[in-house]
Amino acid sequence: MVEQRAPALDDVDRRILSELSADGRMSVTAVAEKVHISRAHAYSRISRLTGDGVLTRFTALIDPAKAGLKSSAYVTLKVRQHSWRALKETLQAIPEVHHIALVGGDFDVILLVRAQDNLDLRRVIFDKLQSMDGVLDTQTFLVFEDIDTR
Repeated sequence: MVEQRAPALDDVDRRILSELSADGRMSVTAVAEKVHISRAHAYSRISRLTGDGVLTRFTALIDPAKAGLKSSAYVTLKVRQHSWRALKETLQAIPEVHHIALVGGDFDVILLVRAQDNLDLRRVIFDKLQSMDGVLDTQTFLVFEDIDTR
């Protein structure tokens, strides 16, 4: 695996990223005004940040409960050695899995799972996650309250 170097970011880049993190629908003109640069300069910077992979996508933040996903849990997985690549693709195909992280420590993977209710969450954990080839053990941590820090 080739290690990729992170592109150098200056203060203008960081301010652009901050503005777009707060409102991904912000126009280039609005970003330029907030950061105090020209529209052409903002467009150029945003294009470079996107091309460099710093900006990976523009998205909307959704309140899961209001969107009908009233049950959430962090689920940790212990996995069989060398099964990560295949497992990652299978996990990405599960619509209820909203975030996947390969981590170090007492477990190997942590997932954010969002479901319609506890019965649906149970189905995802027992029927999908625990039965996956390569998964040795799971542990579930129910989410009682979500707080968005952005």
